Amino acid sequence: MKQKLLFLSIFLVLSSQLFGQNLGISFKIVDSTKNEVLIGASIRLLGSQKNIGASTDANGLAQIKNLSAGKQTFEASFIGYEKRQFDITLPINQTQQPFVVALVPSEEDLEEVTVTATRTNSRIEDLPIKVEVLGQEDMDEESAVVPGNVASILGDISIIHIQKTSPINGNQAIRMQGLDAKYTQILRDGIPLFEGFSGNLGVLQIPPLDLRQVEVVKGSVSTLYGGGAIGGMINIVSKTPTSASPEITAVLNRSNLKESNLNTYYAQKFGKFGMTLFAGLTDQKAVDVNSDGFSDSPLIKQFSFHPRFFYGISEKSKVNLGYSFITEKRAGGVVDAVNQENNNGPLFVSANDFERHTVDYNFNHAFSDNNSFTIKGAISQFNRNFTEQSKFFKANQTSSYTEVSDFISTEKHKIVIGGNFTLEHFKKPQIDSTALVSYQYYTLGFFVQDDWQLLSKLSLQTGLRIDKHNVFGTFVLPRISLMTKPSEHFTIRWSVGTGYKTPNVFANQTPANSITSVNYWNLLPLGTDIKSEHSIGSNIDIAYSTHIGEDFSIQLDQAFYYTNISNPIVATAVDNQSSRTRLTNATYDVNSIGTDTYLRMEYKAIEFYLGYNHTIAKRSGSGETAYLPFSPQNKFSLTLAYSVENKWRFGIESSFVGSQYLYDNQKVKNYSFWAAAIERKFGSHLSLVLNAENVLNIKQSDFEKVVTGTLQNPSFKPIWAPQEGAIVNLALKYKL
Repeated sequence: MKQKLLFLSIFLVLSSQLFGQNLGISFKIVDSTKNEVLIGASIRLLGSQKNIGASTDANGLAQIKNLSAGKQTFEASFIGYEKRQFDITLPINQTQQPFVVALVPSEEDLEEVTVTATRTNSRIEDLPIKVEVLGQEDMDEESAVVPGNVASILGDISIIHIQKTSPINGNQAIRMQGLDAKYTQILRDGIPLFEGFSGNLGVLQIPPLDLRQVEVVKGSVSTLYGGGAIGGMINIVSKTPTSASPEITAVLNRSNLKESNLNTYYAQKFGKFGMTLFAGLTDQKAVDVNSDGFSDSPLIKQFSFHPRFFYGISEKSKVNLGYSFITEKRAGGVVDAVNQENNNGPLFVSANDFERHTVDYNFNHAFSDNNSFTIKGAISQFNRNFTEQSKFFKANQTSSYTEVSDFISTEKHKIVIGGNFTLEHFKKPQIDSTALVSYQYYTLGFFVQDDWQLLSKLSLQTGLRIDKHNVFGTFVLPRISLMTKPSEHFTIRWSVGTGYKTPNVFANQTPANSITSVNYWNLLPLGTDIKSEHSIGSNIDIAYSTHIGEDFSIQLDQAFYYTNISNPIVATAVDNQSSRTRLTNATYDVNSIGTDTYLRMEYKAIEFYLGYNHTIAKRSGSGETAYLPFSPQNKFSLTLAYSVENKWRFGIESSFVGSQYLYDNQKVKNYSFWAAAIERKFGSHLSLVLNAENVLNIKQSDFEKVVTGTLQNPSFKPIWAPQEGAIVNLALKYKL
C-alpha cells in the first residue's frame, strides 16, 4: 500500500508539472483611444524566461504557449505607445480569451503629431487633408546643423523646391507643386503676416531653435486662412514651456563662409505662469566664391529677440502673449566695397536695412470639453531702407490679423466657425527712386469647417470661406476633403478646393520673359484694370504604413495633384523695354500636374527617407508649350541617418534637380546636391556637430557666367543652381 501511494504521488506531481508547462494564452492588443487592433505589437513573459513572447498578427492576436500555472507577469509594447505590465494567474478559461490589452499612445508621440494649422488640434492620422509634420526632433537636429534658418530642412521634402530669388542679397522663396512662390502661404503660429512688402525678406531667416514643429499642408487650402494657399501652406509653430525645471539651450556656430551664429533659448513654467525666450545673433561677411569680384554669399548682420508669456487664468481659460523683434543689415555686390560698407561709392553695392516688430496674442476659453472659444491675432510693423548706388527706397508696412473662432465637438462632428480681419497698410515717401505708391488693403472673411465622421473608416471635411476685399471684391471659396481607411495599413485622402490671389506689386513675381526686371526701381503701380487670380486644385494621397515588431516601421506615400490658375498675374516689360515693368493678367492659364512619392523607414537606430517629385507646370491656352521657369520637373530627395544613443549621430542627405527650364523653354543643366553631418554627444548636455552642405561643390558659375558687365554697372543672370559652393560649419550645442 505504501508503494502504491508513493507511485501515485510521484505520478500526480509529474502530471501537474507537465500539464503546467503546456498552458497557453492568447492576447489581443488594441489602441486604448480608438479600440483598433495593433499589428506587430509585442507581448512577452517577464522573469526568468524572457525569451518567451510573440507578436500580434493582422487581427491583433498573439499566442504564448508552454507556460507554467500560477501568477505570471507579462509586458506589452508597441512603437509610439507606453509599455504596459500586468499579472495573470494561469490557467484561465477559454471564455476569457483572447485577453485584451489596451495600450496608451505615448504623450511624446501625441505632441509630435498634433497639427495646429487646421484649428481642430487633431492628430495627423485623423485629418482628412494631407499634412507633413517636421517635429521636435527634426527641429533639435536642425538647430545645430543649419542654425541660421529653416530653409535647409524644408528643402529636404521632395515636393518643396527652395529657389534663390536674388543673386545679390541671397533671399530665398518656397515653391510647392511647381508653382511660383507667391502661391505658398506662410504662417507663424497660425497667423499669416508674411504678405506684401514685409514678405520679401526674412521669411526663411527664422532660426529653428525655438520651433516645436513645421506643418506642411499640400495643395489648395485657401479656405482655412484666405487667399494665397493655392500650392500649399506652411505653418511654423513655436515652442511652449513644458516643465517647472528650466530648459536652456545655446548653439554657437561658425562656417567657412565667414558666418558666425549664437542662438540661445530658455523656457520654464512657474505654476500658472510660463515663458519662453529666444535670442539670436548672426554675423556674416560677404564672400566671393568664384573669384569674379562679386559676392556669392551676402553680408548679413542680424539680431533676433522673441519672448513669449503664458498664463493659465483658470482651468478653462488660458492666454499667451508674444513679441518678436528682428533687425538685419544685408548687402551684396562688389565684395570689397560690401565688406567695407561703402554703399555710396562708384562700385556696385545693393544694401538692405530692415527691422520687424510683431506682437501676437492668443486667448482660449473652454466652455466644456467639447466647446472652446478662441481669439488670436498679431500686429506687425516692418521698416525697410533699400539703397543701390545712387538709388534709394525707404518704406514701411503695418500688418495685422485678428481671428475669432468657436470650436464644437460632438460624437460625429468637429466644427469650427469664425471670422477674421486682415489689414495691410503700405506707406512710402512721396519722392524716392521708384514709381510705387502707398496703398491700404483690408479683407473681412468668414469661414466654417466641419470634420464629419461618417463611418468608423470614412470621414468628410467640408469648408466654406467668404472674403470681402476693399479693392478687389468678394471671393467665395468652397472646399471638400474625403478620407477613408480601407484597412489598418492604408489611408486614402482626396480633396478639391478653390483659391484666389489678389494683385500685389511686392509678391514674389516670376517675370514672363527674360527681358523683364522685377527690381523695385522698374516696377510701376498696379493698373486699375488688373484682376485677381482664381484657382481650383485637387489632391489624391494614398498612404501605407505598418510596423514589423517593435523596431521596424515603414511608411509609403503616393500623391497626385492638379492645379489650374486663371488670370495669372505676370510681370511684363512695357513696350518690350526692361526700364519699366508692369503687372498684368496673362491671356493664358497656368496648369500644374504631378506626382509625389516618398518612402520612410526606421529600423532601430537607422532612419531612411527617399522621395521623388515629378511636376509639369506650364502655360495653357497660349498656343505653345511653355514650361514655367524655375520649376524642376524631376526632383529626388534622400536622407539616411544612424544614431548611437547618447554618443553619435551620422546623417547623409542628397537631392537631384533635373529638367529645369528658364524662359522660352531654355533647359538648364541637371545637378545633384549632397550633404553630410556628424554629431558627437558628450553626456546629456554637450554636443559637437560638423556639417557639410553641397559637398560636391556645385556652383552655377561652373555652367555659365553669372555676372557680366563692369564693377560699376553689372548685369546678373537668373539664379537656378547653388551659388556658394561647398559649405562647412562646426556647431557647439549646450542643453540643460
